[in-house]
Amino acid sequence: MRPPTRSVPPMKWTVHGERWVYQSDWISVALADVELPDGKRFEHHALRSEARAVGTVIHDPDRGVLMLWRHRFIPDTWGWEIPAGRVDEGESLEDAAIRESVEETGWRPQSVRPLISYTPMAGLCDQVFDVFLAEAADYEGPPESQHESDRIEWIPVAKLLGMIREGDVKDGFTLVGIMAALVLLRPDHGSVGPSPDDFEGP
Repeated sequence: MRPPTRSVPPMKWTVHGERWVYQSDWISVALADVELPDGKRFEHHALRSEARAVGTVIHDPDRGVLMLWRHRFIPDTWGWEIPAGRVDEGESLEDAAIRESVEETGWRPQSVRPLISYTPMAGLCDQVFDVFLAEAADYEGPPESQHESDRIEWIPVAKLLGMIREGDVKDGFTLVGIMAALVLLRPDHGSVGPSPDDFEGP
């Protein structure tokens, strides 16, 4: 006997309005007047950002993935990251991905293709992150942004999962991009990347 069907109210919240607490060209903070499906009503913080952000997983079959070892002052942590940054006004996502790669690493991707788009803090912020994949890049010289990283290295793909397990990759942009790229780079997805057995163990 099947259990009786019960009505479940829709879970979408109703937004009655917002008021600004702080505004800047980089990010703005608002208090949203929201109402839950059960009628409960309260103010909820919301971070608003008109600019998208892009990152690029630059992969070379002989070298690995190009990454930066850098410090982030807000969490006060060191970690490996992919080149990433904000999209300038009027700039395409693809152009921004290539520009940020050149500025931060000195390597210019020959081309990029979309890998994944996501909202990293959907419960708090509306900013969208777009990750691209580049499978060839040309060296142009030292990075334009000398303050972006302590060093830049090609990391063998087989070492990536171990680095993630050890906590050497903390940045969310990088974690999502690398994990998505590892899936697409596997041979059964039509590319030249490693199989799960190729990764180094713990």
